[in-house]
Amino acid sequence: MRQDENDAASRQYMPDEQDLPAGEMVPAIDPAAAGERDPADIARAHLYRMLAVLFARAPTHSTLAALAGIEGGQGAIGDACRALAAKASMAAPDVLEREYFDLFIGVGRGEIVPYGSYYVTGFLQEKPLARLRQDLGELGIERRPGSRELEDHIAVVCEILAGLADGGFGTPEGADERFFVRHLMPWGARFFADVAAARASDFYRNVAAVGSALMAIEAEASVRAA
Repeated sequence: MRQDENDAASRQYMPDEQDLPAGEMVPAIDPAAAGERDPADIARAHLYRMLAVLFARAPTHSTLAALAGIEGGQGAIGDACRALAAKASMAAPDVLEREYFDLFIGVGRGEIVPYGSYYVTGFLQEKPLARLRQDLGELGIERRPGSRELEDHIAVVCEILAGLADGGFGTPEGADERFFVRHLMPWGARFFADVAAARASDFYRNVAAVGSALMAIEAEASVRAA
C-alpha cells in the first residue's frame, strides 16, 4: 500500500467512458472477480488512469470538465492536481489538440517520444518492450484485437498500472509494485521531466507535474518495500 496523500487528490476525477484510454489491454479475468482493494490503491489507480487518458490523446471537453472538478489533497501531488484543475478550467480542446500533436506526434516525430524502449535504449521496440510483453503474458494480460499502440507507450503503461492497482486485471496484490519497478521506474521520472521542459508544453506541463509527484511517491514506497 502506498502513502495515502494521493487519495483526495484523485477521487473526484472519474472520466466519461469515451474518454478512457484506447483500452489497449484486456483483463486476465472478469474484473468483478478481483475483490475489493485498499482505498489508497483505488486512489492510485484513479491517478494512473487519469494520466493514461491524458497521454493517450488530447483531452476532450468532458475530460477537461472532469479535471476541473479535482479538489486536491495534501502534499506535492495534491498541489499538482489543484494546479492541473485550474489549468483545465481555462483550456480549449482545439488548442490542446495542437499541443498534443506537437509534443507526441509531430511531422515525422514529436518533441517527446513517449515509449519506454526509446527512453531506456534510445530505440523503439527493443528489449525493454520484449520484457514488458513477457511479464504481461505471465500476468495473463494481453492487447485487445486491433490495438495499434505499443505496450510501452506511457498511456498504456499507466493503463496497465491502473488495472493492477485496483484489481481490474484480476492480479494479486503487489503485482503493481513489481510492474512499476520493472517497467516505469527506470524511465518515468525522465519522461515527465522532459514533458515539463518541452518547448511545446503548456497544459501538459501541469500533467507532467502530477506524473512526477506520483512517481516520487511510488519510488519511495518501492524502496521501503524492498
